[in-house]
Formats: sequence, C-alpha cells, structure tokens
Amino acid sequence: MNHYETVFILTPVLSDQQMKEAAAKFVKVLTDNGATIVNEEEWGVKKLAYPIEKKSTGYYVLVEFDGEPTIVKKLETAFRRDDNVLRFLVFRLDKYAAEYAAKRRSLASAPKATTVEPAQTEA
Repeated sequence: MNHYETVFILTPVLSDQQMKEAAAKFVKVLTDNGATIVNEEEWGVKKLAYPIEKKSTGYYVLVEFDGEPTIVKKLETAFRRDDNVLRFLVFRLDKYAAEYAAKRRSLASAPKATTVEPAQTEA
C-alpha cells in the first residue's frame, strides 16, 4: 500500500452543499476501491494564480489516502468525467513527505497555546 495525496479544485459557482457532495463523491470513489482515508481537508474558496475557464477563484480540497496504485487511475478518471473539477493533482508521498504530512496534521489538530506576557512593572 502506498500513501497518496490529492488536491483538486472545484468550480466556485456551486453552492456549499454541492461542493461538499462533490468532495464526498471522490472520497467515495476511493473507499469503494479499497483505499483508506487518512485525512480530508476542505480549504475553501481561494483565488487562483491564473484564470481557469474564465474563473478567478476555486474551491480547494485535499485528501490523503492509503491504497494500491490501481486506485489512482480510477480516481483520475472520475476527476476527468466531472465538469465541476477545474484542476486536480494526485501524487504518491515518499517516506519523508509522509512524515511531514503527519507532522502537519498533528500541528493543525493540536490546540493553539496562548502565551500571556507578564505585566511590566516600573520601579
């Protein structure tokens, strides 16, 4: 089993519900083909670096999963068949990238500690 990560950009003209359904559809393609989902993040609507299909923003979704190499082909086919997907990228993480992704996930899920500065007293 390999560790993979995919980022795809959905068209921004969809409603929030439609975007969540589209993201869930691709996760379902993965789980139906034997992949285990490690992490799923919806980054929301962000500005694109350049216009794609006359759109300047897109809804970004990141999914990390473990699976066999044959799953990638099926996922990419599902991306290409969906008109709501502007761009996508699927890549296999090597051991260093997988460690970095795990560290990033743990930092993102850890509660943020706030430090309180001691009051300065004048003498």
